[in-house]
Amino acid sequence: MRTLLVRSLLILLSLVVIVAVAFYWQYRSFLSTPLVVDGDGVTLEIPRGSGLRRVSDDLATRGLITAPDLLVLHGRLNGMDTGIKAGEYRIEPGTTPPQLLRQLTSGRVMLHALTLVEGWTFDQALTAIRAMPMLTATLEGLDAATVMERLGEPGQHPEGRFFPDTYHFPRGTTDLEFLRRARDTMREVLDRAWEERAEGLPYGDSYEALVLASIVEKETSLPEERAEVAGVFVRRLQKRMRLQADPTVIYGLGAAFDGNLRKRDLRADTPYNSYTRKGLPPTPIALPGRGSIEAALNPAATKALYFVATGNGSHVFAKTLTEHQANVRRYQLRGRGR
Repeated sequence: MRTLLVRSLLILLSLVVIVAVAFYWQYRSFLSTPLVVDGDGVTLEIPRGSGLRRVSDDLATRGLITAPDLLVLHGRLNGMDTGIKAGEYRIEPGTTPPQLLRQLTSGRVMLHALTLVEGWTFDQALTAIRAMPMLTATLEGLDAATVMERLGEPGQHPEGRFFPDTYHFPRGTTDLEFLRRARDTMREVLDRAWEERAEGLPYGDSYEALVLASIVEKETSLPEERAEVAGVFVRRLQKRMRLQADPTVIYGLGAAFDGNLRKRDLRADTPYNSYTRKGLPPTPIALPGRGSIEAALNPAATKALYFVATGNGSHVFAKTLTEHQANVRRYQLRGRGR
């Protein structure tokens, strides 16, 4: 009887060992086998409040893993079952279950990108932000004044206050958070440039420098010309000459501008018409980039007071009105005749 009992126990023990070994190898194989992900990768969105069990079941339903219980087990054994962070994740080919859990518990969420382009107006920037589906809309239907109130700046004009750059953000970021980040970046860039400005500039404060930087931004797209263009405007301000910058006139015309700037437009007085009014316009006219801000605060020290477009994207500069008029005849009037 005792012999039979011993044999039964040995058989049972052997079965337990076999099952344990089989489970161990299944578990190890599961951990080392990448998820079933195609060559482009897959996106996994985890809602707030989701636990590891829900995530594992979702992965199994989508066919990404075959043993959701093993993923839950691994998470519990390693203390990662309660640390899943909500968000949108990109799962790349070759990702193993342990790597996935580390990704989900570290919060390495998928980032999206939106570029605010140098020279855009605030309206153009806001249109692009509202068209980005990954941003959560909280400003829909609000005018610019209300948007500035939401940013904590009531009564402030929005133009030029947001830094043009490419911003990366996770899904669910609000449009207000995005704008606040662009606003804060502009403050940092402008403050740093203001501290490193040249001496003797005709600005009362950094905001006036921002206004001129926006004009420089609209006048030239060539980085090597910005400081020289800024130098022309700075010297005209110092001599109390009108800036006579076409982009300010166009901005003042608003929706009335049809793409063709006429003489009557140059005579139509608005707060932004730098042909009819001296000094700087009341606000920036666009989003100036870093290069234009630095040019406005460190302009080229030449004697040029005029410049005219050559037709190929560049400009020629002149010290005297006579020289400038000759350049106009050469590069603009003759071109119109052709």
